[in-house]
Amino acid sequence: MAKKLRQIAIYGKGGIGKSTTTQNLTAGLLELGKKVLVVGCDPKADSTRLLLGGLHQKTVLDTIRDNKTEIQLDDLQKIGFKGVRCVESGGPEPGVGCAGRGIITSISMLENLNAYTEDLDYVFYDVLGDVVCGGFAMPIREGKAQEIYIVASGEMMALYAANNICKGISRYAERGDVRLGGIICNSRNVDRELDLLRAFTKELNTQLIYFVPRNNIVQQAEIRKKTVIEYAPESSQAQVYRNLAQAIDENTKFTIPTPITQERLEEILIENGMMELEGNYSI
Repeated sequence: MAKKLRQIAIYGKGGIGKSTTTQNLTAGLLELGKKVLVVGCDPKADSTRLLLGGLHQKTVLDTIRDNKTEIQLDDLQKIGFKGVRCVESGGPEPGVGCAGRGIITSISMLENLNAYTEDLDYVFYDVLGDVVCGGFAMPIREGKAQEIYIVASGEMMALYAANNICKGISRYAERGDVRLGGIICNSRNVDRELDLLRAFTKELNTQLIYFVPRNNIVQQAEIRKKTVIEYAPESSQAQVYRNLAQAIDENTKFTIPTPITQERLEEILIENGMMELEGNYSI
């Protein structure tokens, strides 16, 4: 019996550390012996740099724009840390076109070039920001990714974005197999952050799959163009990412999320000390 390929999309507010988290947990899965393909779906094309040692990878759209008539898989895919396969979708030229179309084009091309081989255990789609554009929702809209994880923190706008993403997931889940696997907290050292995330995920009918503490070693590794596991394998933060990888590998709780109203989100923030009761600050 052939093993099931797990296709996972990672979403989250811009700047939340989504790409860093994805690459570091990927390193943890690679240490477990898993075969992984990472498809960067951000026009900045920075979703695989830590896995490739900082190599600026030529994107799928740039390769197509070069008018090469016979595009091969090796033209699009680079091999990085512990054999991870890396692809960057790229985006349109500045001011022209829809960046989301790069995702659609890339996934279609990868399928045509048989990139999804039988030995793969995981495919990760590292997707830009919120699900506000049909192109960026493509991995879940077209059933390419069955599992979704959202990177968030205890900051208000990160939770607002996570709730908004859940609205998109619940919409597509009604007519497909896509499910939410949980929230990954990439900590910002906000007061009562863990309590806040637990309350928030309970309301959303999901789980806080892992709490990633803030640690400067993450930035130190990034400067050296490496994941934490490669840069400082004996560090406590490297073990954090190993634990996150293990949690995702063993996860069996997948749900259709129940997004909440803006008013309820503000109530949760107040209940957990994030907003002053006398304040008038709304999202």
